[in-house]
Amino acid sequence: MAGKPWKIIPRPLLETVLNNHAQHHRVQQPLIFHGPRGVGKTTLILERLLGDWNKGPHLTGYVDFAESIKDHHPRFEQSFPWASWSNCPQPTLLDCRTKLEQCLESMAYQGVKLGGISSQQVFSTLNKWHGLSTALSRIIRSNNASKMAVSEKLSKSVLWDRAVFALSARYNAKEIDGILSLDEKGKTLSIEEASYYREAVVALRLAKEVIKVQLEWRGNAIANLNRTGGFSRSLANSCTDWPCLLLELLSQAAEIDHFQPKLVINNIDVLRNAKLVEGETSVSASMFHDSLIWRIIALGANEKCLPVILVTADSYYSYQAYLDFGFIDIFISRETFGWTPQEAKLHMVNDYFSNSEWAIIDEVLGPNPRHLFELYALKQSNSYAKMMGEKNSTFEDIIDAYLAYLQITVVNPAMDRAMELLQKFANEARNGKFSKDRFRFGAPWRHPPKTDDPTLRFEWAKIQLMDFVQSLINAEFGINYLADCSLEILDDPSAVALIKVGLLYSQREPSFVRPISRGIQKCLVRWLVQQRMQMSFGNILQYKWQRIIRGRSYRHLMLQIGYNRK
Repeated sequence: MAGKPWKIIPRPLLETVLNNHAQHHRVQQPLIFHGPRGVGKTTLILERLLGDWNKGPHLTGYVDFAESIKDHHPRFEQSFPWASWSNCPQPTLLDCRTKLEQCLESMAYQGVKLGGISSQQVFSTLNKWHGLSTALSRIIRSNNASKMAVSEKLSKSVLWDRAVFALSARYNAKEIDGILSLDEKGKTLSIEEASYYREAVVALRLAKEVIKVQLEWRGNAIANLNRTGGFSRSLANSCTDWPCLLLELLSQAAEIDHFQPKLVINNIDVLRNAKLVEGETSVSASMFHDSLIWRIIALGANEKCLPVILVTADSYYSYQAYLDFGFIDIFISRETFGWTPQEAKLHMVNDYFSNSEWAIIDEVLGPNPRHLFELYALKQSNSYAKMMGEKNSTFEDIIDAYLAYLQITVVNPAMDRAMELLQKFANEARNGKFSKDRFRFGAPWRHPPKTDDPTLRFEWAKIQLMDFVQSLINAEFGINYLADCSLEILDDPSAVALIKVGLLYSQREPSFVRPISRGIQKCLVRWLVQQRMQMSFGNILQYKWQRIIRGRSYRHLMLQIGYNRK
């Protein structure tokens, strides 16, 4: 057991479900693969599935929007955060767009190499959604040394051919041949065939330039939209035209046993929360995110789309996203919670932990795979050997050290962030940004501070958060938000804050709000005890008043009898 390398354990049922979806060349709905943090979603995709999805006729584009967050990504020898990505420095929307577009462009070039995407196909698809005459005329003039006027009587197809010819002269032939791998040894093509492929590549670049020109024309309108905070579907769609055009071309080119592209987008929630750089011609990140997903849904419903799998640990995508985009079954939902205690024991005992160690782990941390991996890494470290070498040291000491690590590095900073969100809520409530129904009679948060006093707001937020954590403990850490069809728990600003910072997870089936793991659950209790110990006498009285007179009680939304909380 000592020093045994950690292995990736297969998940046959879940892998079969995802494989069944990915094996189709075109599908009607995108799939959302979601679940709490640390249950192995990314590991399953990268280590178990992605390799097979790139064999034979299969081609899978993988985009991880969180790669731009270098301080919290394994690619840069860091680890994923336990709490939400929203607590980390947000990447720019430009970075996220670039990653998505580069991935789709490389897939489109593969489609060209296989003869699935031609210049005429690019033109017909682009012409279906865009007026081309003016943009093509401008591109032709900009690439024409004499700057001669282009006749308005020419048809779009003639303008397209001229624009392709003009751009062909501008681009480096060796670069295009490199994209198509035409310079590889042993690869011989006729002049006509090579010209056909080169024309398709230039056509893709011309389409990108046409969309870029049309986006520039809308620049002032988009800037005004961002200033006023309004909404415009047409302007939002203009920012997603290029990736959606590529998706449509790839979907049209998909053919069973010849070319079966698919797209996996990991951490889609990072795109939704990305920041817009000043001067960038784009709508806000949330509007870009919504437009992209809307158009993927529309493409699947109208013409069928290549398989798109969205991977996320954000609770928004377990229930609320389905309602926001139309109805409860608009996406295919695949939710995972990792191993059951029995499965985890089967894989862990004897190989990584003894029976006595597992009994303690199961009680304190639960079967969360990431907890188990981190604990095993700690067990293999020199610190563990040194600790166990001390007199009267036991395995419980390493568990306590790991819980202290979670408390200091994960839970306490996330709770501080949650208190900031509650203070922001109190300030917005004072400014009248919420409807009166949000503060109906009996709501525990009905009376936020009415004065602009940061100290009062902080104390109010702290007491609200403590009250909610205590009510969560009383409800045995499981609240069924659909139990009485009122969704009342999702009106609670404390619940919303803890879900947003990633300590609670709002799962889809069964519909419970609960801590993301038992280890985090233990840390929430420790946080409450610590806060109560540090309170002054006056704050203790305020807290008691809140609990007795206005306190939350969610026991009527407790877990159903027989549901296994593990």
